[in-house]
Amino acid sequence: MPFKLNILSQRSVFDNIGRSTIDLFQEWGAAFILLGKISLSLRHFFRNYSQVITQMMFFGVSSLPVVLFSAVFTGMVAGVQAAYQMQGLVPPIWLGAGISRAVLMELGPVLTALVVAGRVGAGIAAELGTMKVTEQIDALETMAIDPVAYLYMPRFVAGAVMAPVLTVFANFVALVGGWLVAVLSVGISSQMYLDGLRFHFHTRDLVGGIVKSVFFGIIIATSGCFHGSATEGGAEGVGKATTNSVVTSAVLILIFDYIISAWIFR
Repeated sequence: MPFKLNILSQRSVFDNIGRSTIDLFQEWGAAFILLGKISLSLRHFFRNYSQVITQMMFFGVSSLPVVLFSAVFTGMVAGVQAAYQMQGLVPPIWLGAGISRAVLMELGPVLTALVVAGRVGAGIAAELGTMKVTEQIDALETMAIDPVAYLYMPRFVAGAVMAPVLTVFANFVALVGGWLVAVLSVGISSQMYLDGLRFHFHTRDLVGGIVKSVFFGIIIATSGCFHGSATEGGAEGVGKATTNSVVTSAVLILIFDYIISAWIFR
């Protein structure tokens, strides 16, 4: 009898692993199908131009204050850590170079994307999830309105366009935060800090960070749309969709950060 129970418990474990694996592949397959539908619906861009502008305002303009607030302290932290690591090892002029590379290549795009994922990604999932459970999306289909072109495509375009714009603003503010630390805390002159920025600036650093942010914006918008459209179970389902959207976006941002960095900065 104990031997049979042990066999049954092992089968139960393997069954759970198998079901989880199948569910994972089904979820990823559905996400790629949705991404393909959104890509095909881009031909309706001008028909839904007003929706695109509205989502750009929500994705970009509304997120700007929290992004800038986070960016200035990101630059200040980068300045403190760079000054500590370089102390007694390299000339102070390298401080500006170290801060700029850290901000442009990594901190600016990634931290901006994570902040936006927590704000915008959750908002997209909650909004679309509420529309799903209240059958508003079904009502659009009844009125012969394609929900992919009307709801998902504008958010996809807004993410791809506004994430790089937010990253550019965040980079500038973060460099200003690094300058404040360099001048007020470390004690180097503004000219030395700016010389470090100018002499060791590489266009590839800036372009690479912006390329990252394009992918990050697409990830945030697609994740929010997918989890929102798959919502079930009323208010509890909306909460789960919101949580899953933010977690999925954060994990994919970090994964694609490595992939793109290995490709561009190798």
